[in-house]
Amino acid sequence: MTQIPQQTGLGNRYLALDVLRGMTIAFMIIVNTPGSWSNLYPPLAHADWHGFTPTDLVFPTFLFVVGNAMSFAMRKLSDMSASDFFKKVGKRTFLIFLIGWLLNAFPFFEPNEVGQWAFIDLAEVRLFGVLQRIALAYFFAAVVLYYGGERFGWIFSAIALLAYWLIMALFGDYSLEGNAAILLDLQLIGPERMYGGEGIPFDPEGILSTLPAIVNVIGGYLAGKYIQKKGNTVVTVRTLMVSGVVLIAGSYLWDLVFPINKKIWTSSYVLITVGWDLLLLAGLIFLIEVRKIQSWTYFFQVFGRNPLILYILSGVVVTLLSMIPVGDTTLKGSIYTNLYTSWLSPKNASFLFAISYMLLIWLIGLWMDKRKIYIKV
Repeated sequence: MTQIPQQTGLGNRYLALDVLRGMTIAFMIIVNTPGSWSNLYPPLAHADWHGFTPTDLVFPTFLFVVGNAMSFAMRKLSDMSASDFFKKVGKRTFLIFLIGWLLNAFPFFEPNEVGQWAFIDLAEVRLFGVLQRIALAYFFAAVVLYYGGERFGWIFSAIALLAYWLIMALFGDYSLEGNAAILLDLQLIGPERMYGGEGIPFDPEGILSTLPAIVNVIGGYLAGKYIQKKGNTVVTVRTLMVSGVVLIAGSYLWDLVFPINKKIWTSSYVLITVGWDLLLLAGLIFLIEVRKIQSWTYFFQVFGRNPLILYILSGVVVTLLSMIPVGDTTLKGSIYTNLYTSWLSPKNASFLFAISYMLLIWLIGLWMDKRKIYIKV
């Protein structure tokens, strides 16, 4: 645990970035913890396969924010020797990846055939996940930018998106069962260590689809460097908005031959998500930095100041609630039934539970912020 002084000024951070990070964590918690997965409003569900919903924007936005923050940190990293750079970046990558894997294994016990709790088989724990992708995308983006700077960031991004399209087109199709990403993961990871939520072993955060995800981080970095050079001005806002619209339009053109798809993280998906992130960031900069309308921002700053630990807690707490037996159900089930489904329609109950749970995690974040406790890896 470390206590981190909050930085001010464009030279270090800008408030819009903290707010965007906080909004991302808040929405991520809402979409990850509904009262019932079978009762979701369509915008709060991922696209079944090809397509795009607001929920499909959440994860890549976190990567974009990581890159945006990296645009400030890279100054110090660029001055390091290669050994110091890899020591610092490698340590952070390893810790975030490990935390993500431990979250997959949590609570480390499961009921066996006779109903007794037994220690899980660690060899069958899912290897990849959200934090693991963040760790790997951060690492490779940092390496690209450390050695090549902004110019190579642009070049790498173009090559990565085109190369991924070529690989996916040549070595499979764009279906769940036949895409190149799943074929590679089955060979290198093994089905027992892959995500099973699609009905078959398939990992939406697997090896090959990490390549285009690196571009989401670099996109955030390039946007951050541009903002630092030009300042929080109306011209900056206009440029970000135009760039966002161009990328979104480009994504729909590319969608004609390489469909927008989060689960295999297609190149067209990268364009649409970076495009929307630029529009969101432009809107926040205009409201917060240009117009100085800041009275509403603290709620999201609470999430933005402790994003990693609050994301971890959001997964741990709901798991614990789902383990504690209460009669014929669990504590989570009892709360959901008695406080939500007893008087609300199924979808409203599910949504209100998610909002309530997000607010519970926010209260933990508020307690930490008031005590100046900021945890980072």
